[in-house]
Amino acid sequence: MQNCKVEICGIDTSKLKVMRESEKIELLKKAQNGDKQARDALVFGNLRLVLSIVQRFLNRSELPDDLFQIGCIGLIKAIDHFDLGLGVRFSTYACPMIIGEVRRYLRDNNAVRVSRSLRDTAYKAMQTREMLQNRNAKEPTVREISNEMNLSSQEVVAALESVVEPLSLYEPVFSDGSDTVYVFDQVGDEGGEDDWLCEISFKRAIHKLSERERAILTLRFMKGKTQMEVASIIGISQAQVSRLEKNALNKIRQEL
Repeated sequence: MQNCKVEICGIDTSKLKVMRESEKIELLKKAQNGDKQARDALVFGNLRLVLSIVQRFLNRSELPDDLFQIGCIGLIKAIDHFDLGLGVRFSTYACPMIIGEVRRYLRDNNAVRVSRSLRDTAYKAMQTREMLQNRNAKEPTVREISNEMNLSSQEVVAALESVVEPLSLYEPVFSDGSDTVYVFDQVGDEGGEDDWLCEISFKRAIHKLSERERAILTLRFMKGKTQMEVASIIGISQAQVSRLEKNALNKIRQEL
């Protein structure tokens, strides 16, 4: 993104400003005292943050310009509601606000039809969550949200799940430039000893793998661990686990 010009909503994204935290705090103080120019400068100074978040949703059918504009609405809400007394970075507060705004837009445009009453309950639950988070400066539990709404936890969970955007198993969640980790890579397998990989000639090829490759495949396909869990156990990054896992499976396929 830094090396090429990309136009989104008429803005050259390669020229977006990067603002220091001290600048943000100073502008926030002025904006909350009614300084419109400071508010506008704060919006423009955080467009790169909006862009970085919107890029997560660009594999959807929506136009990038539409998502960017919706993200800007979330940014403006974050500016207007940020509490300087919280002692947290502005981006820490703004990111979930922007993401929430984009997700609400995607849910409203979801092809899966959900009843109006269930959708209204879900939106009230999200508003209640934001209210409790602002009040207590921490993520509320489902029980706290349900108590505030005078509903059961099951009703709140059902409502929220009804408006969740379906996620592809092949959606990328991380990339270090050479190896990409997909949602599928983070899904554990509860198959245990009956896992399909143990039912093929895996046992014949396993002894040709390195000790680390054997450990990764054992944890992944026999113990049902996710790549993140494997990385924590072995002491390497998730990207390295992904790369070693793919190499080991390729070796097995070659043996077959």
